[in-house]
Formats: sequence, structure tokens, C-alpha cells
Amino acid sequence: MKQEFYNLEINTNGQKLYEFTDETIEWINNNKFKNGIINLSIQHTSASLIIQENADPDVQKDLINFFDKLVPMDKKLYVHTTEGKDDMPAHIKSALTNNQISLSIKDSELLLGTWQGIYLFEHRLEATTRTVIHHFIGD
Repeated sequence: MKQEFYNLEINTNGQKLYEFTDETIEWINNNKFKNGIINLSIQHTSASLIIQENADPDVQKDLINFFDKLVPMDKKLYVHTTEGKDDMPAHIKSALTNNQISLSIKDSELLLGTWQGIYLFEHRLEATTRTVIHHFIGD
């Protein structure tokens, strides 16, 4: 049984989904992980992690449009607006999604569906750097 950690930095350039499936698989392969659990976590309150379809980019556009309608960027609706019109909406979107995802690794393969990818869902409008912590437990 072993544990390994890895911090993946992702530079974002505004509100959208940033896929990092390949980087995660590369880390798994480089470390020769066989069987276990990988926990992904993001230590930010204005971005989140999701598993989503990676075949049709329209899915990503629809998700962003849906969340923008669900949580509009209207400063009149919120008390907390210190960092701009996207401040409180980003926190709400993060609360509605995930800050952690756990996935299984079996026979050195990350168990994702055919059309699934791992995404950082950036809720801010400005460019920033996010860190996704990878924690593997297994053999």
C-alpha cells in the first residue's frame, strides 16, 4: 500500500471548463499505479471539479449558459460583491458542484466512461491559476 501526492496547476482564462484528464492519466502511468483510489480536490471557493462529457463541446457551452441563468451575475442580488460581479455567483456555483472527486484505478486504468472527462470548472471571469491536488492511495 502506498500514497502519492501531486499538485497540478491549471492556468485559466475566464469562465469555462478546462479538461485535465490526460494530465491525470499521465501521472497515473508515470507512477505505475495498479489498483486504488485517486482523490482530486481543489482548494478554491470560486472554481470546482466535475466529471462531464468530453465528446461534444456544446455540452460545455450549455452547462455554462445554464449556470449563468441559474446564478446570474447581477451585483444587485448579492451582499458579497467585493471582487466584482462574478464574486458571489462564483461561490454559489462552486457550492452547487464539487470541490472533490474520487475515482477508482483498476489494472492501471482510470475508470471513466467512454465520453467522460475530468474538468476544472472555472467560475471567474478573469485569468487565474488553480491548483488541483491529486492524492493516490493503493498499490
